[in-house]
Amino acid sequence: MRIATYRHNNTRHVGRVSSDGLHIQSFEISADIAHHGALRLLESVVTGGHWPAVSSQQVAVSDVHLEAPIPLPRRNIWCVGRNYHEHAKELSTSVFKDSSTNTQAWPIVFTKVPECVVGPFDSVHLPGAQVSEQIDYEAELAVIIGKGGRRIAPADVDQHIFGFTCANDVSERPIQFAEMEAGCLLIGKGFDSFCPLGPVIATGLNHRNLAIATRLNGQLRQSSNTSDLVFDVTYLVSYISQAITLRPGDVIITGTPQGIGPMVPGDVVEVEIEGIGILQNPVVAEADWLAR
Repeated sequence: MRIATYRHNNTRHVGRVSSDGLHIQSFEISADIAHHGALRLLESVVTGGHWPAVSSQQVAVSDVHLEAPIPLPRRNIWCVGRNYHEHAKELSTSVFKDSSTNTQAWPIVFTKVPECVVGPFDSVHLPGAQVSEQIDYEAELAVIIGKGGRRIAPADVDQHIFGFTCANDVSERPIQFAEMEAGCLLIGKGFDSFCPLGPVIATGLNHRNLAIATRLNGQLRQSSNTSDLVFDVTYLVSYISQAITLRPGDVIITGTPQGIGPMVPGDVVEVEIEGIGILQNPVVAEADWLAR
């Protein structure tokens, strides 16, 4: 199943996308539930509720405005750094001085704030040149937690996953580098609009073998498969839950493959993941943020 949050006739809906991706039928849910996107719906389903009925009326996807499946997550998004083998090699002289992909080491986990989230076709706003000389795209598989829990055993992880969506972990490199030198990471990953999500939540996927790609202005820049993950989805969900109780609707983005690169105003970035679809976002300039 593919579930979308969208606006039609100036009203937010949550609906089921047809198998061909051309039409959508809204779930018959209250405006209060729909206000939170797919969050309240998945909470109900994973706690024993039934899927709501869908409207008999189909609407063309081209006639609606798709939004992030969960427009404002309840808390920070969990993120994982240096988590594809080939990507770790390309970072060895920049972000991470140690390019080791030793699977006995701990995953590198950080967070992005909920205000980073935007949806398909929404703009990624780049801060002015006084702030940044390089802002990169990073295609990532996002995991949407269904059933919450703590200390989830690896064998039980799939029971706690509601579905998956595409993510772009937009990264401001100079601030990121400076923060990491100081032993922290927040602003370099945390500007408003720096985490596009969408276009849908897809359920029932084999997360161990999904093609993932990025196109910049139609040119292929990243191409890999989740089989190249250093720490796979099963490990990451279990690992994070050893320390922190996961809740329904939590989002975990799982790292980016090789091929990262800069974006500039006027670019269009497309992240595509097998079984989910294409997350497309234009890149625009924002007025200078802070003078140094």
